[in-house]
Amino acid sequence: MSNTLVGKECIDETCNNQRIDNFLFKRFRGVPKSHIYQILRSGQVRVNGKRINASYRLQLDDIVRIPPIKKTKSNVSNPAQIAQSQLVTFKIIFEDEALLVIDKPAGMAVHGGSGVSFGVIEQLRAQHPNWKFIELVHRLDRETSGILLLAKKRAALVDLHRQIREGLTEKHYLVLVKGKWRNAIQHVKLPLNKYVTATGERRVAISMDARNMQKSLSAHTVVRLQKVWNDFSLLDAELKTGRTHQIRVHLAHLGFPIVGDDKYGDFTLNRQLARTKQQPNLSRMFLHAHTLKFMHPLSGEQLSLMAPLSMDLQRFVNGLDGLLEPV
Repeated sequence: MSNTLVGKECIDETCNNQRIDNFLFKRFRGVPKSHIYQILRSGQVRVNGKRINASYRLQLDDIVRIPPIKKTKSNVSNPAQIAQSQLVTFKIIFEDEALLVIDKPAGMAVHGGSGVSFGVIEQLRAQHPNWKFIELVHRLDRETSGILLLAKKRAALVDLHRQIREGLTEKHYLVLVKGKWRNAIQHVKLPLNKYVTATGERRVAISMDARNMQKSLSAHTVVRLQKVWNDFSLLDAELKTGRTHQIRVHLAHLGFPIVGDDKYGDFTLNRQLARTKQQPNLSRMFLHAHTLKFMHPLSGEQLSLMAPLSMDLQRFVNGLDGLLEPV
């Protein structure tokens, strides 16, 4: 470990309205969070010469004094470490000075960590080293394809997070499930609990135990039927809340697991679909973020963006149409 004297820093628009603790976490990724909070509590970090607490939000032109901090090597990928051959060209759905919206491919994490060297955000930072700011507005599971929203200005990030908290955004996913879905539209309101398996894997389950209700998170999904075959149904799932694995757990609990889901799905069916040499076959989860509606954080314009089904999912649907008559 080595001492790094950072000294004083003037806050520009890239950090405006950011909490001071998050500002320090980002600056010192190899430093334990407990140490960051300790130097905040002890008053070693000063803003405009005054003591502040961890929840203080930085303002434009604030002067931040940072004491010498012991820093370890970060486990986050350095953009310079991504080889040219590993760079991915993303399909851009929308871009301006404040926003970037891409069509994320399946199989790519949105960020590095947990065994993943780098994800979408590290890719973009490596490809655009001149960008002062780029952050994820929301997340998608690694195997989920489709619309991913990023902010290129902190003011945009803050406003978009506000819209999400206040339920002003609209997210729709296309999902194929096992079984014949009956209702044209169905509201699913089932609370969720996070837990860790004996092997250390993080999972989510429906909370049915009254003793755990205080720890559970409310979750609301609106499901609309798009098309149905004898053995499969194509659904539009709208997220009213954005809980981890919400769509996957809700549908599996109702007896309609997502095709290809390796956590909550029908594992026998998944193996059959992945191994068959005949069409249709599928080797990943059929979950695609296809529509996102929100207000532009700077102009106030209402945006409605779409990402068509990825080629592998569209081929699977086409194969169903060829082999099975829709009901």
